[in-house]
Order: sequence, then C-alpha cells, then structure tokens
Amino acid sequence: MKVLIGGGTGFIGRALTHLLRSRGHEVTLVSRQPGADRITWKELTHSGLPPCEAVVNLAGENVLNPFRRWNEAYRKDLLSSRIDTTHILATAISKATPPPRAWVLVTGIAYYQPSLTAEYDEDSPGGDFDFFSNLVSKWEAAAKLPGEATRQVVIRSGAVLGRGGGAISHMLLPFRLGLGGPIGSGRQFFPWIHIEDMSGILLHAMEKSHVNGILNGVSPASSTTNAEFAKALGAALGRPAFLPLPSPAVQAIFGRERAVMLLEGQKVIPRRTLASGYQYIFPELGAALKQAVS
Repeated sequence: MKVLIGGGTGFIGRALTHLLRSRGHEVTLVSRQPGADRITWKELTHSGLPPCEAVVNLAGENVLNPFRRWNEAYRKDLLSSRIDTTHILATAISKATPPPRAWVLVTGIAYYQPSLTAEYDEDSPGGDFDFFSNLVSKWEAAAKLPGEATRQVVIRSGAVLGRGGGAISHMLLPFRLGLGGPIGSGRQFFPWIHIEDMSGILLHAMEKSHVNGILNGVSPASSTTNAEFAKALGAALGRPAFLPLPSPAVQAIFGRERAVMLLEGQKVIPRRTLASGYQYIFPELGAALKQAVS
C-alpha cells in the first residue's frame, strides 16, 4: 500500500513508519516542514490527497508537556493541532478520486470518564464531561466521512510505552535514581499499550478490510493501577519505587484540569480490538516495561 501519515514524525509515527516499510508499504508523511517522502499541510490543502490506499492521522500537541503552562493559548493549541489536521485530511479524503480504502485516526481514552469502579469498552458512553472528553468528541467528529467508500477506524489510545519516547520518557530519570513511585493515591487505573502493539493495531486497521469503527488501543491487562505500574517500572529498572508524587505537586506542575489525567484513571477494555482478531505482542506489563527500558 501507499500510506499517508499526518503527524508521522512523533513517537508513534516513527514506529509505524518503520513497521510499514518493513512490510513493503510506501510511506509519505504530512509535516510542517518539506522534505524527502513528505508533503506539507499547506500542499495537502491546496493540491489534495496524493494517490494512496490508507491515511492515518497521529498529529497533536503533547497534552502532558510539563514545560507548557495550562492556559487558554495551550488549550487552543491542543484543539487546533488535532481537530484542524483531522478536518484537513478528512476533507482531502472526501474529494479524492479514487478514495483511499482506509482512514485511521488515533484519539484517546480521555473520552471515558475517570472512575475507580466503572469498566469501559468501545460501546461505552462518554465524551461530554470535561475539556479532554469534549476534545476527543470534537476530534472524532471532525474525522467522519460521508458515505462508505472509505473504511473509517478510530483508535482510542492509552499511555504508550516504549524505548525512546512515550509515556515513560519523563519518568525514567527519577525512577533510575530510586525516586519514583505512584502518582497521587496510586489506586487509579492506568490503561497502557506497548508501542509495538500500537503500531500493530494501526497496521491491522489498515490491512484488514473487516476492521471498522472504534477500537480501544490499550493492553488487555485492563486492571493495572498506577501503583502497580510504578512497582513494575521500578522492578524493570532494578530500583525501589515507593516515593509517591503527591496530588498537590501534580496539580502545581500541570494545572488542576490537566492533572486529572494523571490523578484519576479509567478501566478500559479492548473488547472490539480483540474481537477483530488482533493478537497482542505485549499483553503483560512486566514484559512490556522490560523491553521499553532495555
């Protein structure tokens, strides 16, 4: 296939590009900067979709960037970097002749309301209770295409683990120094997925003609709590992991509204992902973290 990837220079994009090319697919990235095997967002808007069989959008400003203050400008960046890019790609797909066979968007499990007791699968309600859930709803709405000429798949991702980036990139230093531990109470669920499975589910969505609709991009180990994650990461590094990061400190760093993403969690099950026939490479946390920190 020829595959077009929006936001393909990030952590997931690099892994997906490597996987696609290893399977003989051609990859073109949509980027702010021109270059080899790239087109710019401006070129895409003016010239339309280049010939391709699948389109993926991974674009989006980092939600948990600790160097960005939580303010209106940052909130606008989070919205525009996701919704505008998705709208540009969806518009280009709807005008393309012939249209691509598959259109895959990665959003987030922030769609589901944090809870210590609820259990969510792809059919569970959500998307309407805070800034982030509303963001996911608007993001997914921007991706919708008229008609059925192109298969549409949305993958709601958990925290992505892997070597060289992802959810643990900012955690490794304190954990290596023996200063790691649970965040807040540690009782909140921590939905995660290994980068190889995230890339694998994306490839699965592109290659398998029966896959459509919502898939939860999380590990089947759905009952992992933040405290269990911290303990497993410490074990993978051979370090203790019992120094908690108190809730007030998390709120001071990230702002109260954004801190919810770390201090509260959701138990998310990949029911439709498993039913679609995807077989996980790293279904268990210990093996996933061992690979990620090796």
